[in-house]
Amino acid sequence: MTTAADSTTHYRRVMARLALAATVLTLVVVMLGAWTRLVHAGLGCPDWPGCYGFLSVPQSAEHIAIAEARFPETPVDVSKGWPEMIHRYAAGTLGLLVFSLAGYAFRHRRQGLPWKHALFVAGFVVLQAAFGMWTVTLKLWPQVVALHLLGGFTTLSLLFLLTLRLRGQRAKTGAGLAHALARMKPWVVGALLLVIVQIALGAWTAANYAAVACTDLPTCQGEWWPQMDFRHGFDVTQAMGPNYLGGQLTNDGRVAIHVTHRIGALVLTVYLGLLLIRLWPSARQAALDRWVTLAGGVLLAQVALGVANVLLHIPLSIAVAHNALGAGLLLALVNLLWRLQPFHAVRTAPKPATLEQEVPA
Repeated sequence: MTTAADSTTHYRRVMARLALAATVLTLVVVMLGAWTRLVHAGLGCPDWPGCYGFLSVPQSAEHIAIAEARFPETPVDVSKGWPEMIHRYAAGTLGLLVFSLAGYAFRHRRQGLPWKHALFVAGFVVLQAAFGMWTVTLKLWPQVVALHLLGGFTTLSLLFLLTLRLRGQRAKTGAGLAHALARMKPWVVGALLLVIVQIALGAWTAANYAAVACTDLPTCQGEWWPQMDFRHGFDVTQAMGPNYLGGQLTNDGRVAIHVTHRIGALVLTVYLGLLLIRLWPSARQAALDRWVTLAGGVLLAQVALGVANVLLHIPLSIAVAHNALGAGLLLALVNLLWRLQPFHAVRTAPKPATLEQEVPA
């Protein structure tokens, strides 16, 4: 006989599988977006959501002639069109999966499923699709491109958090150790904020094609503090131009963005490295050591990929991996912070009243 508890467990398991699948697909979409950008295919299709008015990239002579008649200023380049359309197909599939997830959660909301979380993700995906459209229609305007990149990471984090809520199990420990871990939670929040800032700097670097502004380490263009134009490099009020493919900033502006991204990486590495070392003893006692180790490993790998990107002049595979591990570091900290949550509850819970307090004299 199936009990109500068994039914709830079944629904949570099904939703957890959907959430995990959506999380993995989101990571794939983020990587495909990086690939599309790195091969300069962001405008491989000048319209949205199709490609020159077709559902796929026009390839026959007849379809190419029709496409170039529709968009005479944008000749068809099949090698650029396919990366863009593959990215769109994957993003469209993700949208359908997220809507299915939200629909399932809402339908079975009385079983205690986190349906509000799922609906919020679905709404955010609609916004993210709008930014995908504006990325094309506004010709890779850096502000929109950066926000679209950040939206992808946000979608990934929301789906991963939903998966943790449905599947994850938090550790339980004694009050003394719980208090020690709870005191570390604000510092982990700080690390998460630094990761978000660094991802935003990376998005701005990518949107303005500033990754190749410095090709040496630890200096930039042979200088410790090269000529930079921060006002121009971080001018978010710049007007929409005709086409931002390849970027329109001056060299000094791009160098300012690149150097700022480097400084951010250094600050994040030092802060997070020291935090994980400080957290390790308590985490080991609470059986959280594997998650601390995971975060440290991802951090070291991400730093290594960042260095390799500069020294090897942005090879495609390493650049895509750098984007993927940026997402991985974000998820590692979301996971760590989520697992520290019960310790925060223990620390802030009011102390139970003593017998003397309960019984009047």
